[in-house]
Amino acid sequence: MRFYLNEKEFIETDSPMDLSLELSDNQTLSAWYVSPPKMEVVRENGFLGSVEEGGDVNFRSIWFNPHGHGTHTESSGHITKEILSVNKVLKNYFFRALLISLSPEEKSNGDRVISIPTLPEETNVEALIIRTLPNSSSKKSLNYADTNPPFLSLDGIKVLNDFHIKHLLIDLPSVDKEKDGGELAFHHAFWEVPHINRIERTITELIFVDEQIQDGEYILELQVAPFENDASPSRPVLYKINQVK
Repeated sequence: MRFYLNEKEFIETDSPMDLSLELSDNQTLSAWYVSPPKMEVVRENGFLGSVEEGGDVNFRSIWFNPHGHGTHTESSGHITKEILSVNKVLKNYFFRALLISLSPEEKSNGDRVISIPTLPEETNVEALIIRTLPNSSSKKSLNYADTNPPFLSLDGIKVLNDFHIKHLLIDLPSVDKEKDGGELAFHHAFWEVPHINRIERTITELIFVDEQIQDGEYILELQVAPFENDASPSRPVLYKINQVK
């Protein structure tokens, strides 16, 4: 279906580009030292939740951690005393977004730091999507624990503020360093916690941007599962912006 953004632009809603990573009970993708997710057949009071084993329906319980097991979107409740639900934060789900690809700079201490460059002056988007380089499908199955993954330089906050970015998406387990003594400097600066708390902003981590998707502007659809939690599994989807001829 064709949806017109204005007189000059439109998107084709039947051509989505999914940036989410699936969650399964045999995955190797994980972060933050959590055990693998589990999907277990319910066997209670004579009920059997497996058609294969003779039950009437498949009926499984699922245990997982949104921060450690796949694509997720989080609110400032991730770092505040009150667990602000990300389900309450997102009121709109479509945003104009810019996708950029960035390479980390290796420091003498072994850290790999990603600097967000100044964006083109005419940039007018609400969301920034960062694809880290090099990029490969191995990101879908990594165990990030104790690997000191790349993280964002705190200097990038000025760029995000200057361009009024509300939604930040990245293909890493965190915008901050894996072991930073609990400082979480980028998280705090992005949400301006505890001084202001920019509750309209979200961070989405552990996305995957396929090589075939080119850098540039898109329409982002950002949907989260309606969990009353600081973070929830999410499915960010991009749509190419087409020009009316």
